[in-house]
Amino acid sequence: MNLQQPFKVLVVDDDKSMRQSLVELLEAADWSVNALPRATQVTEHLANASPDVILSDVRMPGMSGLELLASLDRHVAPPVVLISAHGDIPMAVQAIQDGAYGFIEKPYEPRRLLTVLRHAAEQYRMRRSNARLKDRLFKLSGLDRILLGQTDAITDLRQEVLDLADTSVAVLLQGDTGTGKELVAHALHDLGRSPEAPFLALNCAALSADTFEAEMFGVAGESDGRLGAASGGTLFLDEICSCPPAAQAKLLRVIEDQQVLPVGAVSPVPVSFRVVSATNEDVVLAAEEGRLRQDLLFRLNTVVLSLPPLRQRRDDLVLLATHFLNEYAQVYEIDVPELDQDDLAALLAHDWPGNVRELRHVCERRILAARRGGGSVAQAIQSDQHFDEVPDTLRDAVAAFERELIGKAIKAHKGRMDAAAEALGIGRRTLNEKIVKLGLDKEALL
Repeated sequence: MNLQQPFKVLVVDDDKSMRQSLVELLEAADWSVNALPRATQVTEHLANASPDVILSDVRMPGMSGLELLASLDRHVAPPVVLISAHGDIPMAVQAIQDGAYGFIEKPYEPRRLLTVLRHAAEQYRMRRSNARLKDRLFKLSGLDRILLGQTDAITDLRQEVLDLADTSVAVLLQGDTGTGKELVAHALHDLGRSPEAPFLALNCAALSADTFEAEMFGVAGESDGRLGAASGGTLFLDEICSCPPAAQAKLLRVIEDQQVLPVGAVSPVPVSFRVVSATNEDVVLAAEEGRLRQDLLFRLNTVVLSLPPLRQRRDDLVLLATHFLNEYAQVYEIDVPELDQDDLAALLAHDWPGNVRELRHVCERRILAARRGGGSVAQAIQSDQHFDEVPDTLRDAVAAFERELIGKAIKAHKGRMDAAAEALGIGRRTLNEKIVKLGLDKEALL
């Protein structure tokens, strides 16, 4: 089965019958087609869509095809193929000089038109693919720099990532908050078979069963959906144990069937993903408690990679701290402060509950203090401890706020859930789902 996304073309022609004729020809050739009657509408369309090629008439009211060509940024815009019943050699030469991919005269020969459009679309996709690859390779300066460390645990992890990157097996990443699970997911993708393909990260805790299908599967005639747009790449399911049960069922169906049915569509659309998931929870316990479907877990845990917490990598502390200090010294344009014995003692004495993320923040504070002519690692760590009660991420902060607000509502209404839900402005079912997801104990609150 060929799961490559069909080529997308934007047809621009003020002649309704010609526009419809081109649409019918292209759709019969399995192209995804959008059509506009005016060139002045193209800029707005490109802000919300990504065609692989633009097929435009030359002579149109308001803005001609040549003027449209001149208005587009050649470095980022799709190639333009011009078509005209009034074409002549000087016009064709001028169009090519102005950057047009090709020039077709009406009446057109269908096979030639399709060939020109296909070549233009293929080159544009290749250009975008190479640009994405170069960008990722620039960011990916080596796996040893992403998973920095020399302890056996991190060395083994790097080797496992390299071994698995060229496969399509599902990988479950387990590790405490801040250990770098998303970094590992990106490494698996960037070192894999299709690094130029999309990497779609979903925060499962934020998924809504009510809007899941429209957002993820798309709406027929309106949007492709996030899963369809990312087909061929990697689907990263973060915080999988916090996924609402109804959304878990829909994800399972997509993973098993390798297809999605857009809202309002009659036929399903094939999709293909390499699935990588992550959690900081015990998945076995989550499955036993009914928070994670066992059949979904079995689809996700073909291979399980455990990311070690920083407290188990104390031999890497100095290496990591030196790396982050150098990184932030360059950012803030100052000399790197040397680590003295007191700094080393502070690094080794701290338990690092926030793991590598916490260490990175401590090193940035150390550099900021050095800009003012002072500071130490111990002081930077102490600053972090002042904020122990503040969640480390916006997602955690929102969850903490929801937990407090729901708890207060339940207490205020003495456990009457309908009244609490009404006071919070949400449905009873949504309230129940949030209580489960946030781990609230209703009896304890009362």
